Amino acid sequence: ARAVARLGLPTACAGSLGTDNFSDELWNASVAAGLDMRFMQRVERPPLLAIVHKTQPPTYYFMGENGADLAFDPTHLPSGWMDAVKWAHFGCISLVRQPLGDTLASLAAQLREHGVKISFDPNYRNLMEHGYEPTLHKMAALADLIKVSDEDLQKLFPSIPNEADAIAEIRAMNPQATVLITRGSAEATLHVGNDSWQARPPKVDVADTVGAGDASIGGLLYSLMTRAGGWPDHLRFALAAGAAACRMSGAHSPSLEEVEDLLA
Repeated sequence: ARAVARLGLPTACAGSLGTDNFSDELWNASVAAGLDMRFMQRVERPPLLAIVHKTQPPTYYFMGENGADLAFDPTHLPSGWMDAVKWAHFGCISLVRQPLGDTLASLAAQLREHGVKISFDPNYRNLMEHGYEPTLHKMAALADLIKVSDEDLQKLFPSIPNEADAIAEIRAMNPQATVLITRGSAEATLHVGNDSWQARPPKVDVADTVGAGDASIGGLLYSLMTRAGGWPDHLRFALAAGAAACRMSGAHSPSLEEVEDLLA
């Protein structure tokens, strides 16, 4: 959500934070990015923390038993909010933590029925257990747009060593969905129906790659909603957004100017 908001598009993050100092940091960062904070709830629970203990590539450790994120209640969202939503994006971490995962999967189905387009990033995290597979299939079937990296494909489908076969597996879950496959600094592929396009991200001096995937899907969503042009143009914008995020340490959300500078 911050990635899209920082680019200048009205955006909200629906979720629940605690009342501790870590949650205050997340709240303040969300306000600074321009998010609509009416969609964020606060409760007296500990935060879910993602500890980045390696950066090349990013490796995460999660802490947050009975965390504040699990207390999210969609009934407390602003009245009539679904009518204002064009796209809703769902990520894997919230979907693997119960009972939040079932709540969000149900909400995604309601949004889809309401005419809202669904974006889904099933990126692999070590929180996932065997029970995640039904949620993966359900969310993929609901999605209009799926973004996944080559590393995620290897971990989501460990019994399928060939990347092309793994891509075919995830596309088979929803043949109508647009699928973006990123491969770090190598060539990315965008699949739309029977067509596909390839492009490489712009070359940048990399601080780390934390948040690059979020920036790229945020860039693609922003481009689809605001920019003229065809799929190759949208792909290039998404990759430029991901590359721009890599120039700064941490989960940096690049500005529109930062992205456009890489496209010039």
